[in-house]
Amino acid sequence: MPDNDNDIKPAEAAAVADVVPDSKTTAAGDSVQENPAKESSHHDEPATNGKARKLAELDQDQDSDIKKKNNMDLVESSNFANSVEAEGQQKKYPYPKSVFFIISNEFCERFNYYGMRTVLVLYLSRQLGYSDDTATVVFHIFTMFVYFLCVFGAIISDSWLGKFKTILYLSLVYICGSALLTLGAIGPLNLPVETFTMLGLALIALGSGGIKPCVAAFGGDQFKVPEQLKQITSFFSLFYFSINAGSLISTTVTPILREDVHCFGDINCYPLAFGVPAVLMVVSVIIFVLGRPLYKIKPPAGNMVVLVSSTIWTAITTKCKEKKTNPREHWLDYADKKYDRKMIDDVKVLMRVLFLYIPLPIFWALFDQQGSRWTFQEANTTKNLSKISKRFFYDFFEKSLATRMDGDMGSWDLKPDQLQVLNPLLILVFIPLYDVAFYPLLSLVGIRRPLQKLTLGGILAGIAFIISGIVELNLEKTYPVLPYSHNAQLRIFNTENCAYEFATNLPIDQPKFTVQPHSVHTDKTVWLEKPPFNFEYTISADPSCNQYASGSQKMEDYTAWSMFLNARNLTNQVAWEKDFVNKPSDSYPLVRTVANVEQQRLIQWKGKSESYEVLANETKLIRMSSSNYDVLIDNKPVGSYHIGTGGVYTLLVKELANGEYEAAIHEVTEPNSVNILWLIPQYVVMTLGEVMFSVTGLEFSYAQAPPSMKSVLQACWLLTVAFGNVIVVIIAEAALFDSQASEFFLFAGLMFADMLLFMYMAYNYQPNDPNKSEEVEPLTGAQNNNDDNRSAIQALDTGVANKGLELAE
Repeated sequence: MPDNDNDIKPAEAAAVADVVPDSKTTAAGDSVQENPAKESSHHDEPATNGKARKLAELDQDQDSDIKKKNNMDLVESSNFANSVEAEGQQKKYPYPKSVFFIISNEFCERFNYYGMRTVLVLYLSRQLGYSDDTATVVFHIFTMFVYFLCVFGAIISDSWLGKFKTILYLSLVYICGSALLTLGAIGPLNLPVETFTMLGLALIALGSGGIKPCVAAFGGDQFKVPEQLKQITSFFSLFYFSINAGSLISTTVTPILREDVHCFGDINCYPLAFGVPAVLMVVSVIIFVLGRPLYKIKPPAGNMVVLVSSTIWTAITTKCKEKKTNPREHWLDYADKKYDRKMIDDVKVLMRVLFLYIPLPIFWALFDQQGSRWTFQEANTTKNLSKISKRFFYDFFEKSLATRMDGDMGSWDLKPDQLQVLNPLLILVFIPLYDVAFYPLLSLVGIRRPLQKLTLGGILAGIAFIISGIVELNLEKTYPVLPYSHNAQLRIFNTENCAYEFATNLPIDQPKFTVQPHSVHTDKTVWLEKPPFNFEYTISADPSCNQYASGSQKMEDYTAWSMFLNARNLTNQVAWEKDFVNKPSDSYPLVRTVANVEQQRLIQWKGKSESYEVLANETKLIRMSSSNYDVLIDNKPVGSYHIGTGGVYTLLVKELANGEYEAAIHEVTEPNSVNILWLIPQYVVMTLGEVMFSVTGLEFSYAQAPPSMKSVLQACWLLTVAFGNVIVVIIAEAALFDSQASEFFLFAGLMFADMLLFMYMAYNYQPNDPNKSEEVEPLTGAQNNNDDNRSAIQALDTGVANKGLELAE
């Protein structure tokens, strides 16, 4: 964008110049123009450098139409004086108090939205019984509709209700949706939970999406533009600050309400987790209504979406008919027979900005992966993935990048879901720093204009994904090997003090092997030529040891099989189970106890703040917190063990003849070893890019939008977020790479290429002049069929003869 794009430019003198005596300005109605139509045909030069045009500088035609008094020089018209005031030379406007009601309203609404969304997937999977895949699909469909419905909100705002009523009425719809979601979560009411949940989410999507494009635009309406350009910039920063403050607090508080509070006989309290945000939504409406006396409320400008569509359609159809007979400089000029100049110029501005929006969804495709790819990814990233059937895959949304990392901070553990607060926390820190430090520093290297900041924000997003890819490469070294097509895994756990020899029919070089006392035999490379495979085995040992019968087990591929030798298990001394050997999806370690003791004894795992109990005859996996535990059997100590995040463990216990216990713990899946703090650099860089991209984008969209289309353009800005989510889904479903790191690098490359395209488009972008004359001048002259009143159609500068002039003659 040229350096003078944001300069305040006076309107043309012929349209706005008012001549008054004694160097004082008057209202437009007091001007002494006698023939405005005649004056508009002249090509006057605008005043420059804030100086008034002298009477001697006007042409002879204007002199005849202007009255002079006392040979005084002319001064600026009232409109031109406003231009001077916009530069801060004559008058400063106070910061509108009404925006603080709008900012407070946005804080409460965002608290509701992000608080509800934080626990939504867990609610769908654990309370409604949805599979992880189904819960994930519902979540993302809901999120996409929130952004797609922004267009609906913009339409009813600009064409029917206006911004204030649209925000108010759809907020009430929003409250109804939150109430339905909360009521459905209260078990004792015995309501149709699924129906209430889906209906509640639909109303929330309608309310949240509908008000989203209106709130920021309504806040911008409280300022006088262009006189308060600097103040409106600070408003958008405060507005974005309130969004992330609400997000930060809600994502911290809502999980605590869900997990640490027990209500209605349930270990979790989803009604409270949904109800508190719903109350904040009620508060947001109250705050919004209280500011009503202070608001500047502009009436709706008409159904702009329909009008814009009609203008474009008229231009296209007319161009097809008159392209050769009546060529025009711009294709939208063909709509001049039906629409006036102002409408056509506004549509031109809108189309230029929307064309500039084309590359922007790529940024949101990267940014939103903080909640998907950075939080969720494929369960298996080993080189064997090309052989794995899709039915074995966990959906990429189910597995967390953070759950595969170590959150041990010494005296406390950083949970993966707690990392979600990092983004809004960083935003709250960075927004004020940008104004006082970052932007002044960037201005020193020539980065001052909005499109330059948008470009730099996109580049930072690409850098964040390069960092993410590097972290992923190191994480891949710690991922477990999972069974795949025509492959199974075999583990044999021996709880005895004796060694046992196995003779099997496994198609391997050494089908005979020995399992040592209190140990586990592991084979991850069992090849099944034609699954299922009938695994046959014979067990032999010293005569003084417990003897186990021979047997067989049908083994399927894609499966890890575990055998447990336990002589005191009278039900099944040789037990088989399909085992879980992957990283736990929620990061909590899984522990199994195989106790060769009397089967009704009580086994306790006692930690610092939690304890778990299981009977000796049970071999199920128990979900535990990462901690140090003391194991006791009937209150008699067995040993102490550390259970790490992301690990899968099996504890083998043997009761000795003297009543003591001998135990050994085995890691089926190694715990996370890469510290979770290695994720911070990519979050920091991405957040730096987000603040520069999102805040600047909101400001740019409002500043460039014609007055009648501000909500529409805000909605289109938000639509780029929705299309960004679509891009993620498409690339994820395409499964182009076996390695998640390769996909991260792909997104980084797409972002850099996208920003190169955006730089070229921004260089050629013609910005909208916010201070141009608002006088409506039809391109076709008077809006009637009187040829005498129709202004002459000028020939194009290209020298092509204007056939329309000949037809008119």
